[in-house]
Amino acid sequence: MEELKPGKTEPEREDQKARVTEWTSWFNIDHPGGNGDYERLEAIRFYYRERVCARPTAMEARTTDWVPAADTGEVVHSSLEKGFWCINKEQPYGRLCSNYHVRFQCPPANWSPWGPWGACSVTCGGGRRLRRRRCNRSSNKVQCAGRPVEMQKCGKVRCVCEGHMLYGEVLSLTGVPVVGARVTLAHKPKLIRTRTDNKGRFRLPGICSILCDFVSQWYNSQQLLADLKNVSLSGNTEKPYVVKHPEDKVRYEGQRVTFCCKATGTPIPNKYYWYHNGTLLDRNVYKYEEDLTLRNLKPEQTGEYHCKASSDTGSIKSSRAFLTVLPKGTPACISTPEKYLIKLPEDCVQPGTTSKFYNAGRCPHSKCAGSLDFDLRCRDGTAFCCGVKHMETQAIDCGSYSLPIRTVTECGCQKCMEPKILVRGRVVAADNGEPLRFGHIYLGKERVGTTGYQGSFTLQVSPDTERLVVNFVDSLQKFIDTVKVFVFDKKGGAVYHDVKVMRKQQPVDINSTELNTIYLGEIEGEDPIGQIVIPPNSFHKSTGEVYEGMVKASVTFLDPRNITTAAATPGDLNFVDNEGEMLPLRTYGMFSVDFRDETNREVLGTGAVQVMLDTQHVKMPEHIPKMKLWSLNPDTGIWEEESDFDHTQATDGGNGRSKREERTFLIGNMEIRERRLFNLDVPEDRRCYVKVRAYMSEKFLPTEQLEGVVINLINLEPKPGYTSNPRAWGRFDSVITGPNGACLPAFCDAQRPDAYTAYVTALMGGEELEAAPSTPKMNPNIIGVSQPYLDKIDYQRSDHDDPALKKTAFKINLAKPNPNNFDETNGPIYPYQSLIACENAPADANHFRFFRVEKDKYEYNVVPFQESDLTSWTGDYLSWWPNPQEFRACYIKVKINGPTEVMVRSRNFGGTHPATRGQLYGIRDIRSTRDMYSPNTSAACLEFKCSGMLYDQDIVDRSLIAVIPQGNCRRVGINSLLQEYLTKHPPLLQNNETHVFKMLAPVDPLGHNYGIYTVTDQNPRIAKEIAIGRCFDGTSDGFSREMKSDSGLALTFSCPERTITRESLFQRLQTNPGQTLAQMARDMRQAGGLQVTRGTAQVIAYPSSLQSRTQGRRITAASGRRRKTGQTQIRQQIRD
Repeated sequence: MEELKPGKTEPEREDQKARVTEWTSWFNIDHPGGNGDYERLEAIRFYYRERVCARPTAMEARTTDWVPAADTGEVVHSSLEKGFWCINKEQPYGRLCSNYHVRFQCPPANWSPWGPWGACSVTCGGGRRLRRRRCNRSSNKVQCAGRPVEMQKCGKVRCVCEGHMLYGEVLSLTGVPVVGARVTLAHKPKLIRTRTDNKGRFRLPGICSILCDFVSQWYNSQQLLADLKNVSLSGNTEKPYVVKHPEDKVRYEGQRVTFCCKATGTPIPNKYYWYHNGTLLDRNVYKYEEDLTLRNLKPEQTGEYHCKASSDTGSIKSSRAFLTVLPKGTPACISTPEKYLIKLPEDCVQPGTTSKFYNAGRCPHSKCAGSLDFDLRCRDGTAFCCGVKHMETQAIDCGSYSLPIRTVTECGCQKCMEPKILVRGRVVAADNGEPLRFGHIYLGKERVGTTGYQGSFTLQVSPDTERLVVNFVDSLQKFIDTVKVFVFDKKGGAVYHDVKVMRKQQPVDINSTELNTIYLGEIEGEDPIGQIVIPPNSFHKSTGEVYEGMVKASVTFLDPRNITTAAATPGDLNFVDNEGEMLPLRTYGMFSVDFRDETNREVLGTGAVQVMLDTQHVKMPEHIPKMKLWSLNPDTGIWEEESDFDHTQATDGGNGRSKREERTFLIGNMEIRERRLFNLDVPEDRRCYVKVRAYMSEKFLPTEQLEGVVINLINLEPKPGYTSNPRAWGRFDSVITGPNGACLPAFCDAQRPDAYTAYVTALMGGEELEAAPSTPKMNPNIIGVSQPYLDKIDYQRSDHDDPALKKTAFKINLAKPNPNNFDETNGPIYPYQSLIACENAPADANHFRFFRVEKDKYEYNVVPFQESDLTSWTGDYLSWWPNPQEFRACYIKVKINGPTEVMVRSRNFGGTHPATRGQLYGIRDIRSTRDMYSPNTSAACLEFKCSGMLYDQDIVDRSLIAVIPQGNCRRVGINSLLQEYLTKHPPLLQNNETHVFKMLAPVDPLGHNYGIYTVTDQNPRIAKEIAIGRCFDGTSDGFSREMKSDSGLALTFSCPERTITRESLFQRLQTNPGQTLAQMARDMRQAGGLQVTRGTAQVIAYPSSLQSRTQGRRITAASGRRRKTGQTQIRQQIRD
């Protein structure tokens, strides 16, 4: 680390650090066949996108044997604009070009000049404006010191709103325009500003609606309703929303710390309150505003801290940050590693024990008190975590062989490994799976990307993000705008989300001058849930001017009676109460409106419209008085209250639905100011948590839990439900599994076990996991829930009544546990107040289970690493993944000719690197997968250790790979292109043994023509999933989950069944029981109690060419051999 020299300021040192250049990783996209080797910069950018900077400053080229280009004696060309190339016909003596790979040096990270100041957030009354600068950097590894945004206060003048015009209208309670109504301001009720015209409309010059609490209109002593619209200044208010949350900190006694909090909204929050363990801190003592600074820390100040921001429109609480204050002299980390069990290979049997696990140890990736250059930043400049300080190599005695392993012996405080946090997924229509092609992706008001042709997307999440709100907008307007709140894995696991969007209803033409009714709920044969009533002359343009003419109206309704629409639920159905707490909602339907003029171009708003909800669809009477109308804020993903509902009697019917009859409706009033989603919701306080775990297999071993699995829970309608469909839904939630499973919020009831039910699914990387079975018999040991609570919950997997259905979900009753019943106090359903108990529940506590359905598979790394937790990566020469920011997965496709599926193993050793030569990297086992269209054929996609740079990025290692099918197999074929490549890139390993194939792994990313599949990604699981999909498909760009054993092969083995040369006792009892029993009796009499020496049984495999010659011999000698065999078996039985 560079020392700070006298006279050099801290900013100067940071600026010097930012100027350090860096080299990219090595690229090799071409092979020297054909005309030569071409490493074109344009092609490299095409394949590796943003990994190369726009203007490289230097380039280095070496052969794959690590010889610099200048030392090869070959004629080569290079250009920083075009790249590197070598042409075969230019080489002397008929030589061919070597295979080169290149890397580029990129300029240092530096700030661009500050841009101009942006517009002030308000024109008066006090606001802020921003200016920005851009960090010019070659990759995400290089950071610029300082902040990219500066803020400045502005708009301090008093608001007079000169030049502004406020438009509005006055309507009676029945929607009739009021003529001649006097319009006054609330704070000057005696001063008449204007009167309404013959259409009930008015204009007020110089008035800002944002400054008016309300406008009173008095006419004949009757207070009327008004709809106010502003031409130049929006009068909409927005509740506070936290954009910067406090972060966890660790300090020593006597040090300082700063927690930061920032909220936005309209108006901007002006009051902040800080709490320690739920207790409000005295502002006069701690002198805080947005930021809280604590000095001379003491251990008793350890605990949770959070802020609450308030404005005139409401309050919001931040997430909780934990402060740890260590007494002086306390070590920053516990040096003794935690217990961490590694599963051993199936053939590894440790003498003296039956355990299949070995304790390799690990360090908790928790924050610790490191050496900070400045301790009062909102986010510490350098994060310190407990990590591996020292490792040792141990040898595991597996009986017949020894297995090396690197174990953690000491932990220490060091810089945190901060992985990239990724969210991936695909956006498709909820009705037919049509992808949202080239849809715009927004985070808040900032557009951050576009969906692909197949609807795919990838988002990199900032490390300080607490709530990821993403808005998908279809530029073609085929689908409604969809806001999603995504869960993500802060440990760096790439989480996959399958996003469903609702198709926009075709617009209908309505007359703006007439009363219009639009029904909500279009299920055939069913009554609508509600309706929207639009009074005459309610539509207006964005300027506030009333629109007269035909309107193209599109209203899309998410009907909870259709469970297939649950996954398309926008937001996460939460609202913020007056105290700033985020609480859940239960929906009775959502709708999106889109009103446009007759040219279908300009978006129209409306004045006060009525939303009517038919109470016959509310089966819980206690919900009716609490029902409200809500709208979704697309920037925050939070539902905001629009209005309450009132009771009324109305005649409904017609429209082809049912006969006309008097019904009770709940009526709410709202204005449609922008394209938002609206919701008929009720707050629900009967809440619980459901414990779910995901496993690697149906063995459900606690040491084989899966992290990064997205668990979805749909709250279903109470059992009485909609009379036509008892599976209507009311809420949709998602949670990601951690090392101890996941706790999902759900509605529950203590009085009626079946008052609420839930439908639960699990998704991992786009793959659905199977739930524990409930048939043919309910087994508590498999489901994970003990009796009698299991019967009360009524667990049923989705195929419980119909075996033809998928097995990827289960349904349960959400029976709130009885605290006085011991059987219900151990999960899997926990009271809402017991979240910590749910999160910390031991593995043997009741829980629901999912497991991954895959072929037998095993992975062993000499340096342990969890692919679902990138923070567990350790820099070591023997690490399977040498770079924690870039993961390269390599697979070889092996065909098996034989009637059975076999296990195939790869043993991966260091090949050419002096630090790893001959040392084991790891073992991979996979069972071959049957080809459904080719009998007696299977194939395996087997992972192997990629060649390339090791973690020090200094020298390439060509890994030594041994591919070994388990069983009676012999190699019968090698891909000719692969063989040619290996021959041209010596040293070439001899493959004299037919039961194994050995090679030095290629450095180049070969494709399906070689039977080698290589994928590089920022997440190891994603890289492996893509590579496996291509391997199954046998192509370099396809994807399949069905094995195609004749495409893209590297190796072929023949694995026939062993020929049985002698019959067992059991077989002879089946074929000739009388003779066999008689022979057994004679043998027992002859044995006479004598003991015989136990021999080792042998199975002789006869070659096919000898079978005909031995056939007659087996027949003639059968009786003698049977007698001898029977005697030996009987004597062994006597001895036993």
